[in-house]
Amino acid sequence: MEALPPTLTSACEQPPLYDGTTRLYMSYVCPYAQRAWITRNYKGLQEEIKLVPLNLADKPAWYKKVYPNNQVPSLEHNNNIIGESLDLIKYIDSNFDGPKLITNDPEKQRFAEELLGYSDAFNKAMLDGLRSKGPVTAEAVAAVDKIDSYLSKFDDGPFFLGQFSLVDIAYVPFIDGFQIFFAGMKNYDIRKGRVHIQKFIEELNKIDVYTQTKQDPQVLLALTKKKFGI
Repeated sequence: MEALPPTLTSACEQPPLYDGTTRLYMSYVCPYAQRAWITRNYKGLQEEIKLVPLNLADKPAWYKKVYPNNQVPSLEHNNNIIGESLDLIKYIDSNFDGPKLITNDPEKQRFAEELLGYSDAFNKAMLDGLRSKGPVTAEAVAAVDKIDSYLSKFDDGPFFLGQFSLVDIAYVPFIDGFQIFFAGMKNYDIRKGRVHIQKFIEELNKIDVYTQTKQDPQVLLALTKKKFGI
């Protein structure tokens, strides 16, 4: 098990920049950063890509100079900073050694692009559903149903493309997170009656490189409630 470095606050000094070390600036509790963290772990890059965890509630001022967007994740590699989590997981898959996360199957490649293109809309529908007053919105229910349907397209495995891929990495921090948040804030189980989502979550929790990145559900729920002013 990897010994994780401590989270850096505004009082912490900046690590050296462009000294030849490849660094992933991230947060242990950010689902976007978790995408890059899972990709790094899956490809066995724990020694090659160093984690630089930041406290998002007390972010170091120097980070904005490192990455002007001031968001996580970002990757320091070859004297460049690369950001945007979906771009970053593709970049890590393409530019580093380790098992490949993109399929050569043309049909699956097309479906992968469709799914990656839908991820922001899915997240928005679900977040809007969490923020809404009253029962779970029809839009959130439809979004989860759509994911369950997408998971049924290929029958050679429990994942979006059958076998584990970048698409699963893009979605799992959010699907797992929404499972926690909808249960804790709306008393709604997104898995109920959705066998493909049930299986997806079950199988992902058998994959060490994913479970190594999971945080305490109660901590995540408390952070989300605070963010939503609940």
